[in-house]
This record gives sequence, structure tokens and C-alpha cells, in this order.
Amino acid sequence: MHALALIDNRILIDTPPTVVTQLRRSDISPGQLQHILFTHWHADHAFGFPFLLLDRKYLSDPKGEESLELHLRPGGREYLSTLCEMGFPGSLDDSLEERVNWNESEKAIIGQTGWKYDRFPVLHTPETDPHGYELEHESGFRILHCGDSGPCPEIERRADKVDVVILEMGMPDIGDFPHHHRPSDVVSFNQRFPEVKILVTHNYAKSPNSKSGFEIPELPIDVIQLNDGDSIEIDNSGNFTVNN
Repeated sequence: MHALALIDNRILIDTPPTVVTQLRRSDISPGQLQHILFTHWHADHAFGFPFLLLDRKYLSDPKGEESLELHLRPGGREYLSTLCEMGFPGSLDDSLEERVNWNESEKAIIGQTGWKYDRFPVLHTPETDPHGYELEHESGFRILHCGDSGPCPEIERRADKVDVVILEMGMPDIGDFPHHHRPSDVVSFNQRFPEVKILVTHNYAKSPNSKSGFEIPELPIDVIQLNDGDSIEIDNSGNFTVNN
């Protein structure tokens, strides 16, 4: 899904403006989400939060039976509260106070999901407080979700310890863009970490069925360029398949 990731249908990473539509197109109710992890405060990763909370309040969880824990950096609560007040004045105050748990820990066990995380800083627009998440399942399977970031030492330091790295590739090779990965950066990363499976998301290029936009770049065959709606199934041995 564009600008977000969903793990086990319960853990959501980021809330773009289209989050509710994206979830429902995948037959997932916003009311079944239990945790949201935020990477940074750009609009395309956060502005869908008021819509998601409104959906839970009136449509998908009107009785408030499902808990929702938000994992975010200090200052994030004020940001999201302001966003909700701007979007739906007075309508979400009770939800923010009574239906949301706020977790500002840099390391945490994610409820009863079998996952835990370690949040780390990445290289993106500094004003957005950008971070990624190293996620580890109780089985030992590890995912490095880098949020929006250009190449940076913290990603490099962690990459050889995980099974999967999720990289955003937000810009083409038409200039110097230190806050994003370009195709050449992804190729170079793949050469340095050949044993790690790389999933490319937040792709600047057009989708396979689109007639307009930048052409899809050629990347190494073992680098997977994800599209909206793609799902990944991981078996007990750590092998996984991508379903379009």
C-alpha cells in the first residue's frame, strides 16, 4: 500500500490521506487495527489519521470495544491532536482521550502480536522527526522498515542483521536527493547486502497498468518493487511470497 505498511492485519505503519480507502479495498476494517507506528510527520504519512479515527468512532468500532495504541515520538500526540481538531473540530476529542493509548517508547513490545520494535533515526527532512523501525517477531524473523529516508549510517548498521529491508524509492536518478533512495541507491544497497531481501515501496514510478508517469526502473531481479495492494506471506521457515 502506498506510504503505509500493514503487518498481520493488526499493525499499521503510517496513515496516509487514503488510508481508509486502502484498507477497505483490501477487505480490512479500520476497527480491527490494534497498533499504529508513525515514522514521520509529512502529510502523505499522517494526514489520514483523523479519517481513520472518525471511521472507528462512527462506523467500524462505534462501541469502542477495540483498543488502539499509537507508537510515536515525543511531540506526536500534540501533532495528531492538532490535526484532528483542524479536520473535525470537537468531534474526536473523546476518541483521543478515551479510545487511544499513547506510547512514546523507543523500544517496545507490540501488545499481544508477537512483535517488538526498536525505533531509530533516519535521513529525511529534519523538521518531520524521521525514524524507522527494526521489527522482530517472536519467531526471530526481522524486518527493517526505513520510513522515508535516503541512504544513512543507521540503516547500513542494521541491514545485515535482518531478513527483509523495506526501502522507499521516492526519486528517480535525475539529481542529488539525499533524503530519498533513488534506483542507483537501491542497486548499490543490494550489492552491499546481497543476502537481504529488499522490498521497494513509496515508488516514484508509475504502476504497471498506468499509462502516465515515470517509467518503472530496472532493478536487480531479487529486488521487489511493491505496488498498492500487494501482500506478502511469510512461512515458518522465513520464506515469503508476494501476492499481487
